[in-house]
Amino acid sequence: MSHAPSRPIRTAMLLAAGLGKRMRPITTTLPKPLVEVGGRALLDRALDRIAGAGIDRVVVNVHYLADLIEAHLARRSRPEIVISDERDVLLETGGGVKRALPKLGPDPFLLLNSDSLWIEGPHANLERFIGTWDPERMGIQLLLAATATSVGYDGAGDFTMDASGRLRRRSEREVTPFVYAGVAILKPELFADTPDGPFSLNLLFDRAIESGKLFGLRLDGEWLHVGDPGAIAAAEARLATSVR
Repeated sequence: MSHAPSRPIRTAMLLAAGLGKRMRPITTTLPKPLVEVGGRALLDRALDRIAGAGIDRVVVNVHYLADLIEAHLARRSRPEIVISDERDVLLETGGGVKRALPKLGPDPFLLLNSDSLWIEGPHANLERFIGTWDPERMGIQLLLAATATSVGYDGAGDFTMDASGRLRRRSEREVTPFVYAGVAILKPELFADTPDGPFSLNLLFDRAIESGKLFGLRLDGEWLHVGDPGAIAAAEARLATSVR
């Protein structure tokens, strides 16, 4: 049975407002989304993936060095880009999405971190991810990467996943198989009872776990975690040996 939604997801949001503190000193004068890996800005790599998945409208939030990001985006013709301005206050992940909701519309939308970077497997991950979204069963769906084999990642993971795709958080001192790869599908109504101002999307993830509505899909390919300046070289070396 197919779980494809009756209406395809046509809108996405790209989170590009963060301070990029772990990427200093590069981000002293350059916002992290504009850091280049393999000769292309992280921001453009993410937008190319979104456009390739058939999504034609993307909301991008800006805060730190916002003028540089806006000038860079102005040079793109596809997808259509709408700016959500957070220059007045950094709203974190959840608050940033909540401010952008009027621009995103009433339907479920795709969410990406601007530094979400991976090497594709046999099938394009965003198309797979959108195709497995089931709005009746799921409140939120996350794209997950393998903890053990992701390039540049040495953490203990974030989630375990059962056979149905339902997720559970890592407990203290536990090592889990999956790490959040910075891609999600969310419903706007999830934000109805959330704080005004800054808050993390983890609030919504935890609520979805409590209601049995947080699901995941394993990334087909290899996730590249570009968390600090030292990770850039590792990501570039892996990209250089990849055909996708």
